[in-house]
Order: sequence, then C-alpha cells, then structure tokens
Amino acid sequence: MIEFVNAVGQYSFLQYALLTGLLASIACGIVGSYVITRRISYVAGAISHFVLGGMGAARYFNVVHGWTGVEPLHGAIVSALLAAVIIGLVSIHAHQREDTVIGALWATGMAAGILFISQTPGYNEDLMSYLFGNILMVTPGDIGLIAALDVLVILVALLFYNQLLAVCFDEEFARLRGINVELFYLLLLCLTALTVVLLVTVVGIVMVIALITLPAAVAGHFTTTLGRMMLVATIFSIVFTTLGLAISYAPNLPAGATIIVLAGITYLVVTVLTRFRQTRRTGG
Repeated sequence: MIEFVNAVGQYSFLQYALLTGLLASIACGIVGSYVITRRISYVAGAISHFVLGGMGAARYFNVVHGWTGVEPLHGAIVSALLAAVIIGLVSIHAHQREDTVIGALWATGMAAGILFISQTPGYNEDLMSYLFGNILMVTPGDIGLIAALDVLVILVALLFYNQLLAVCFDEEFARLRGINVELFYLLLLCLTALTVVLLVTVVGIVMVIALITLPAAVAGHFTTTLGRMMLVATIFSIVFTTLGLAISYAPNLPAGATIIVLAGITYLVVTVLTRFRQTRRTGG
C-alpha cells in the first residue's frame, strides 16, 4: 500500500486512474441506485455488451480507414444510447417481446464488436482492453469526456429527481401525478447507458454491470431513502476503485478484476451480516 501511495506522487498514469475512478464513481452511485430500485440490471447488462459493437467499429474506422477523430469512447456513447432507446421503445410499445430484444442486442453487439476488432491491427490487445478494462491507460482526453458525461448525468438526476423517483417506485402514482412515465423511463435508460460508458473504461464490458449494481446494493443495506442511497453508493464506489487500484499495483494484478472482487466480497459480507442480524431480532 505504501508503495502505491509513493507511486501516485511520481506517475501521472496512476493519478489519471484515480481521477477516473472518482469521476466514474459519482455517476455509478447515482444511476446504480436507480438501476437497483427500478430493477433493470438486466437492461444495463444488455447495454454494456452492445457497447462492444460501437467501440469495435470506432476502433476499426480509426485504424483501418484513418478516421482520426473517431475514438472507441465515441463509439461506446453512440451504441449505448442507441441500445437504450431501442430497449425503451420496445418495452413501452411491445412489452411481451422485451426480453427477446434484450437478448438479441446483448449477443449481436458482442458479435459485431468481435468482428470489427478481428479486422483491426492489435486485435488481442484491444479485445482484452475493451472486455476487461484498462484504467491505467486512460488519457487526459478520456478524462475530459468522462467528466463531461458525469456532469450531464448529475444535472439530469438533480433536475428530474422527483420524476425519476416516482417512475422507479410507483408508475401508477407517477401517471396520476401527470408525469410522462414513458419519457422518463427512456431518460433513465439513457442515463444508465452513459454510466455504462463511464465504467467500461474502469472495469471493462464484462464486469461493468457489477460496478453499477454492487455499490448501490451495499448502500441499500444502510439507507432508507434514494438520495442517501446515492451518496453512500458513491462513497462505496470510490472506496472500491481506489482500494482496487492500490491492492492490484504491487503484485501487478488486473485493476478492474481486483475492484470487482473487492466489491463482490463486501456485498456478500454485508448481506450475510444483515441477514444474521434480522434472524437474531426475529428469534429465528
């Protein structure tokens, strides 16, 4: 741990990694709380895997066709928002086919991404980076884009807090209050899509769903309101990303995987302890 602290003061890539973890944790805590409350983690999973298609396409056109202004993160944003809109519209207008569309997007996005990456020089390196994340390779440009997306997520969550709260907890009540439930559900899915993009750079596509849900799930054991849940989830996410980086540094472990293992262990321990306390209180 001391070695990591000393290295942070010397190496800019570690400073960028810590800053990325902090920025991503803010959106993770806010949107993750919505995802857990609304129970749409499966939708977030489909969006996260569909993102690979956009990232692979952006990388392909950048390297093979010389589109220098197109970066994988740009492709991730476009594909994530596209997946969110498709899922939202199907959910609203053809609810019985929602699971089929989600499964199709999940598989098609991954397959398209792999095809694009297979035709791009540096295939193996890029595939591993996209699937499992590489927070240590984040650039200042990536941080700027992540910060901008972060600000957008925060602003939307603040401006429409009550509407999104109503949509998450009670759609019928929201309709009685005159809230356009379908519109705000689409907005929530788009927020989730942007958060997926933020977290792909931290832990990769395979594990992004865990970092969205686990901090919020842990926070749910300690809070009773959505606002407090968001705050506590953000704190837990910051702790997980920071400790994950610190623990993985000396033994040269994958940072993303270390972060998720730490979050997973914490969730399991908190869940078991909570259940144990409940059992003791009820005498069962």
